[in-house]
Amino acid sequence: MENKGLTCCVTGHRPKGFPWDYSDTEGASHQEYLEAMACYIDKVIRKDGVVNFIAGGAIGADTDFAETVLDFRDHVYDHIRLEIAVPCEGQDARWSEQDKVRYKRILERADKVTVLSPHYTSFCMQKRNEYMVDHSDIVFAFWNENETKGGTVNTINYAKRKNKRLELFVLNQYT
Repeated sequence: MENKGLTCCVTGHRPKGFPWDYSDTEGASHQEYLEAMACYIDKVIRKDGVVNFIAGGAIGADTDFAETVLDFRDHVYDHIRLEIAVPCEGQDARWSEQDKVRYKRILERADKVTVLSPHYTSFCMQKRNEYMVDHSDIVFAFWNENETKGGTVNTINYAKRKNKRLELFVLNQYT
């Protein structure tokens, strides 16, 4: 991504980590979460000058964030850019066909795709998360505060150690 300006990445749970039924996309909790995400993305563009966004491409918060950024880019802010940081080739191998289609559509629309490993390793997801934090000024974390371990918590802690600006969104407030 060649745009100069601030960069914002996202970390967050996969569907099973949400404190509501993530598959109920029309439910009030899910809609409030998506609306809050869009408001905060809009705010960092307008108030902070963020032009670059990075998402990891996982199902859940990553894909919601990526699609929201792409919608803003296509309809409101044509100067912003999206990078997808892919942990490994074939990360979608065990996903449902519906999730694979959604992921492929995001990759096709992204301004940049960075693949961090040619194959799965036990560390590739954490490597992806560290890459996103290291290349960002602001880290958005959509976190279920009942989760005390896993990729989202590890990324939050890594962002704190790196003294990144961390915007923490507690998903439990939407239930």
